[in-house]
Amino acid sequence: MKRLPGHVTGGMPTEPDGARSGSDGAPGELHGAPGEPGPASARILPALAAALARELSRRADEERHLMRQARTNPTPQVRRGLVECRRTNADALGMIVRRHGWPAADLIGAPASTAALMILLHAPDLDFQLRCRDLIAQATADGRCPGPHHAYIADHCAVELGQPQFYGTRVDPATFRPYPIRRPETLEERRRDVGLGPLDEQMRRLRRGA
Repeated sequence: MKRLPGHVTGGMPTEPDGARSGSDGAPGELHGAPGEPGPASARILPALAAALARELSRRADEERHLMRQARTNPTPQVRRGLVECRRTNADALGMIVRRHGWPAADLIGAPASTAALMILLHAPDLDFQLRCRDLIAQATADGRCPGPHHAYIADHCAVELGQPQFYGTRVDPATFRPYPIRRPETLEERRRDVGLGPLDEQMRRLRRGA
């Protein structure tokens, strides 16, 4: 398997682009605490895959709506609602990962897999994020997930651990500059390897949207 920067085997060392919209298929059965990830190569029935895709997309859309509310009307009630939404979304994603492995694009489609990534990036449990990081790295190396998915979660975990990031996707909101980057002289090569454009383009897009 191809090793990607930020992939740690057997140990633990915002919103991604394109984020749009384990149970027996019933959305009400997807709740549960994050647990140990299931097999990365797990196969699921098409009807279940479609149900998981709908559930993850719905949850990501709900969180996105609350994020917009928190920006325009940052009351304590709205902020508490966003925190609770992220917690319950992470619980649901944890149940899916425990039963089916990471919901990669080849299982549930790229949009729903990106929705799962958004939920993961905002999950309150760093240990869960670290476990999923390596599942995503393997899925990316196997061609089952878009390369940028690995870049976002690898950078997120590195920054949360106080380490330099690999791809420059995490930006400090206080300075509006990327957090420290590991070996910046080879950054653009790493970004190309996972399908990201130049860092300057990313920063221009962020400034336009600020």
